[in-house]
Amino acid sequence: MNIDTFSNRFVWHLAMSAAPSPPKDSYRYQCGFGNHFSSEAVPGTLPLGQNSPQQCPGGLYAEQLSGTAFTVPRRDNQRSWLYRTRPSVCHAPFKKVDNGLVHTDVGNLEVNPNQLRWKPFPVPGLATPTDWVAGLKTLAGAGHPSVKHGLAVHIYTANTDMINKSFYNSDGDFLILPQLGTLDIQTEFGVLLVPPGSMVVIPRGICFSVRLPEGTGRGYVLEVFGSHFKLPDLGPIGANGLANPRDFEAPVAAFEEKEGVKHTKVNKYIGQLWESEQDWSPFNVVAWHGNYYPYRYDLSLFNTVNTVSFDHSDPSIFTVLTAPTTDPGVAMADFVIFPPRWQVAERTFRPPYYHRNCMSEFMGLIFGLYEAKQEGFLPGGASLHSCMTPHGPDTDTFAKASAAELKPMRMANDTLAFMFESSLMMGLTPYATSTNIDDDYWKCWQGLKSNFVAPGSDKK
Repeated sequence: MNIDTFSNRFVWHLAMSAAPSPPKDSYRYQCGFGNHFSSEAVPGTLPLGQNSPQQCPGGLYAEQLSGTAFTVPRRDNQRSWLYRTRPSVCHAPFKKVDNGLVHTDVGNLEVNPNQLRWKPFPVPGLATPTDWVAGLKTLAGAGHPSVKHGLAVHIYTANTDMINKSFYNSDGDFLILPQLGTLDIQTEFGVLLVPPGSMVVIPRGICFSVRLPEGTGRGYVLEVFGSHFKLPDLGPIGANGLANPRDFEAPVAAFEEKEGVKHTKVNKYIGQLWESEQDWSPFNVVAWHGNYYPYRYDLSLFNTVNTVSFDHSDPSIFTVLTAPTTDPGVAMADFVIFPPRWQVAERTFRPPYYHRNCMSEFMGLIFGLYEAKQEGFLPGGASLHSCMTPHGPDTDTFAKASAAELKPMRMANDTLAFMFESSLMMGLTPYATSTNIDDDYWKCWQGLKSNFVAPGSDKK
């Protein structure tokens, strides 16, 4: 199924008076999560009945992109066949380049068990042209890409397009969340438009370039070094709910024949950035088929599940995607959102409960006001509550929620908060420990006093 309209999509966050209208989406997409798709920009260029004929239609080159080992069970095997005007191998040798603020070794970072919060990360001024790659900054991480186990959390701030420049990541998959400004992403598989209120996943090895239709961009990136993202199992929820597979969108084939123009390709390999030059565009895939490709998802389509009786359900019910470990039910990383929804719980403290967690919780805010932190937690900022670090509603939120009338109410209108939750214990980069830290964050709980009165006591 091809989707040709954008006018009724991503309406959710436009209710905010300050939210700009996203650019019109003229691109086409194929719908479904994990499907095996076939797409050709020129009819007749996709080989029929085999993957690697002696001569491909139109004189194209056949190239396989493997996202999993050949021998992974078929239910989990991911790969695509690309038919391109030149194969990817036609490039000059890679040379090591400066990493900027992309950290090379997320397994060797500063540790800090405190509750941490960052004010919004600044977007560079026009006097400092910064594209998406140059504006990528690592905040936290754990594990190591060389053993394909771990994750990293980045933010990006940018103000210019990637021109004749592309990027691919050998280390893992990127889940990208725009917070400010739409991303127009050109990939080997086609083009995707990704405004705030949506997400895009670009798996390991896929070459892409980012344009900024609105001139600036800021957002969050979750990188996983091990398994690929998948939909969470629904268990007793049943066959439907949360993120429905049909709402994920993959691009259709779109290519450019750009020869004789210097193109810079950036690669991240075991944390280090490398550059290579070639005189042709890597976005030269005329046709492709397979189940390994980039995809986007409109977060307003998430089918929220919540309690209709009492108590606060665990936040795992808001999981959009998960990157599992080999331990059943334990995630390398979960991507969780807190969207607008109804609250109807009776006899219940409705905001998130106070919590100490064996998981690490990195949170960000796309727009609006997060229900557990009405002040200080701002769009474009972030927080990190590490393994077993106590956290929960601030003093004012607790007081208001404890006395609120428990009538059905719409929660988090015009708000989208999210969480990257991981079973790993994350360290912090020098950039994270020195930039925009809210030194007063800990104070938001200091007004919580003891209200204890023993049953039967005459204590007032």
